[in-house]
Amino acid sequence: MRHVYILINADMDIKYKQILEEWESDPKVKCVLIEGSSPRAFCAGMDIKGVVAEIQKDRNTPLVPKVFTAEYSLICKISEYKKPYISFMDGITMGFGIGLSGHGRYRVVTERTVLAMPENGIGLFPDVGFSYVAAQTPGGGSVGAYLGMTGKRISTPSDALYVGLGTHYVPSGNLGSLKKALLASTLCSSSISNTNIHGFLPITSCFSADKSVKEIIEELKKHQQSTEASVVEWANDALQGLGRGAPFSLCLTHNYFSRVASGYGKHGNEFTTLKGVMKTEYRIALRSSLRNDFAEGVRAVLVDKDQNPKWNPPSLDEVDQMELDAVFEPLGPGIEELKVWGSHFRC
Repeated sequence: MRHVYILINADMDIKYKQILEEWESDPKVKCVLIEGSSPRAFCAGMDIKGVVAEIQKDRNTPLVPKVFTAEYSLICKISEYKKPYISFMDGITMGFGIGLSGHGRYRVVTERTVLAMPENGIGLFPDVGFSYVAAQTPGGGSVGAYLGMTGKRISTPSDALYVGLGTHYVPSGNLGSLKKALLASTLCSSSISNTNIHGFLPITSCFSADKSVKEIIEELKKHQQSTEASVVEWANDALQGLGRGAPFSLCLTHNYFSRVASGYGKHGNEFTTLKGVMKTEYRIALRSSLRNDFAEGVRAVLVDKDQNPKWNPPSLDEVDQMELDAVFEPLGPGIEELKVWGSHFRC
């Protein structure tokens, strides 16, 4: 068994993938366990402020393709790892933290686990292959779309297990003893109930792939008039989450997640495999990271922290469908696609 800790920059992602490949062929390594080095968090994501700073200095910075190539190749390596890959998702697990854990074989959640993909709120989109995870959630992917579009936090183990982000529940205080037992035992699931998300039946009807973002909002407003207090609270929370997202990002996320959910499981579709999803996601990431919304979102949320981003476009009605469709198109001359050859990636 080997330990690795929080990895949040491109160079460390590259090194981590190299180490995984070495361990995969090392007969002395029986499994890989990844956990956070902080008692508060597993991993809260990558250093996006550093990426934005480089983009603002040079829009053609090689750091952008380097970051996304490193992240996405590592994610796919994790997803196909031949030995047991175990994540202790104890504490905050967001953004790339879900990328590091959510595609592994065993995903252990605790009562302290907090999961979220809040990227729409910084003018980007939920990446790290979350669309592939979302496509497998209940309601034909509608629960995953809800989580991706609103940035809703999952803060109960039951919900994490219900949506598939977690595979097992273990109390935080038992992780130490579990770690010691892993070499001599198999991982088994603890029983847990009281799933909160499952009780919100309007998710499937509100966030179905056939509705536009504006139709989703209208549907949520109707649920604000519900006679059930829990539904009203849920609708209010969902609308607030959507309100924090950049209009372009919301439309992009809805479009992208709908495509992946529609293609998942269908023979010959590019979105049937995680590798196929990541090839499309690479195109989206390169383009959306260079839009002004990304820099503005990071400024408002993480730098100045005024929580008042000036999105462009400022409303859903002003989102250009042609610009939206363009982010999915093949990359232009001189820019290589993310390519998968066997278990290796080249960019």
